Amino acid sequence: LPLHTTKSKILITRACCVCSLYCTTAINITYHYSYLMTSLSIKTIPTTPIKGQKPGTSGLRKKVVEFQEGHYLHNFVQATFNSLPQDKLKGSTLVLGGDGRYWNTEALQIIIQLSAGNGVAKLLVGHDGIFSTPAVSAVVRAHKAFGAFILTASHNPGGPTADFGIKYNISNGGPAPENITNAIYEQTTTIKELFSVDIPTVDLSKIGTSSFTVENKPFEVQVLDSVDDYLSLMKTIFDFDSLKKLVARPDFKFVFDSLSGVTGKYTQRIFVKELGASEDSLMNQYPAPDFNGHHPDPNLTYAADLVKKVYNGDYEFGAASDGDGDRNMILGRAFFVNPSDSVAIIAANASAIPYFKGGLKGLARSMPTSGALDLVAKDLGVEFFEVPTGWKFFGNLMDAGRLSICGEESFGTGSDHIREKDGIWAVLAWLSLVAARNTDSSKPFVKVEQIAQEHWAKFGRNYFSRYDYEEVTSAQGEEVMKHVTNEYASAVGKTYTDDASGKSYKVKIADNFEYKDPVDHSVSKNQGLRLVFEDGSRIIYRLSGTGSSGATIRIYFDMYEAKDVNKDTQDALRPLINIALKLARIEELTQRKNPTVIT
Repeated sequence: LPLHTTKSKILITRACCVCSLYCTTAINITYHYSYLMTSLSIKTIPTTPIKGQKPGTSGLRKKVVEFQEGHYLHNFVQATFNSLPQDKLKGSTLVLGGDGRYWNTEALQIIIQLSAGNGVAKLLVGHDGIFSTPAVSAVVRAHKAFGAFILTASHNPGGPTADFGIKYNISNGGPAPENITNAIYEQTTTIKELFSVDIPTVDLSKIGTSSFTVENKPFEVQVLDSVDDYLSLMKTIFDFDSLKKLVARPDFKFVFDSLSGVTGKYTQRIFVKELGASEDSLMNQYPAPDFNGHHPDPNLTYAADLVKKVYNGDYEFGAASDGDGDRNMILGRAFFVNPSDSVAIIAANASAIPYFKGGLKGLARSMPTSGALDLVAKDLGVEFFEVPTGWKFFGNLMDAGRLSICGEESFGTGSDHIREKDGIWAVLAWLSLVAARNTDSSKPFVKVEQIAQEHWAKFGRNYFSRYDYEEVTSAQGEEVMKHVTNEYASAVGKTYTDDASGKSYKVKIADNFEYKDPVDHSVSKNQGLRLVFEDGSRIIYRLSGTGSSGATIRIYFDMYEAKDVNKDTQDALRPLINIALKLARIEELTQRKNPTVIT
């Protein structure tokens, strides 16, 4: 029997209540076949703990082959169910989807069976099993779901030998906070059994509902259009008529690169069908399990084809997003908008976006992100927060009504419309800023670079860069951090001098960043090693928690200039960079002469 809702047109004969004559009328009906006539049983399956299932800043990420082995995925999902309040889990609605990477389809069916075995009443699944991470957050909030499983390794590569990931989001649509992820991890260390149901394979290619009975209780899997709820939300935030006019201008060409990730579904619908852009405005818009060989990370290194197109002068505006659609990169004609500047410029010009017409509640950034947003918050007279890396730290502030716009230097930008960072939202925000500055087509076109230059003229500029040393061994990463920690012990009051330029910096603060949440008062420790100098310049060291193997060492450089805002970023930061690399003995301890990625 079909396991999905089917719409059909039939002819029925009915009598008129007035004249008693019979006529035939065509009507549309919706019906679905179900397994209500057969009650399925919950199976208890023995299992044993598997080491290494501690979620990072964005869930659990490992190689595909590790997830495929034995009960690896099963254990993590069951551990998640075990850690949740059972009275709220039973009979609940969950959202389920992923970025379409390799093994997404198989993993979804496993989670469907475990959900049925743990008393979930309904699953809302994206068409073809695909949902962007921002769309999942939107769907959770729109349908008042209890939570969600998102299958993604975000900006990491996909394919049989590449990365897979899973994370759990809570009822506000945001990533599970540390108390829940810690509880999940504890459950993975003691798990003994799985609860599953032999649900037949659900056809996720057809929109509709599959109904089952599990031990005399209903269980449904409803396949939703992946874009509908997200698009409806965007229309409440942005002025689509204004954006259509911008896109229609002959002197404005833009291009969006989805890097063969999940946003291809969304860009085709939003930019082409809704805003009227031409199909050739989109690059790599068809999702692929291996991202067609792309490393789906929207930066100057991995989105090189897009950068070349925009820097050649063919386009006024370029944008890219990552594998699951929560990150973004913004480009103007031969001009890169640093993510730290991007969130600051959006906040400073938020009145161009209808959603913010009533003003901003507050602004926030992750600790490693440059101080550019701090200056905007001060100018606007709104609350400002500095939080650890990880979008979950913004959620409490948003739920408390204290935060409107926030961002991370790692190409994440968003607002309180959902509880995830949102790549397409950021692109639409920037297009709104450009549209607001170009309402009169008779005047010269105001470019992205001009908007940035005007911002720097008012606020000054934070020169910012990040060096990533990807896939060093865990031992190398730990050795670097251990060495830097030892240096920090006696750093306060010490002066560091760059041998090449002779420029010196005196240390004001040397610590491992600690955050106390102003809403629930929880404390997050060891969030990054900071050197803050007396002139406000900063060097930060972190080990990334977003990789599937080995380690990534990230080093951040931030320096403020009030007037001299047009230097080359790397030239401006060179003294800080030289000091940071020497202090950490990077080349000696990692055998790397150069970083993998420079932002």
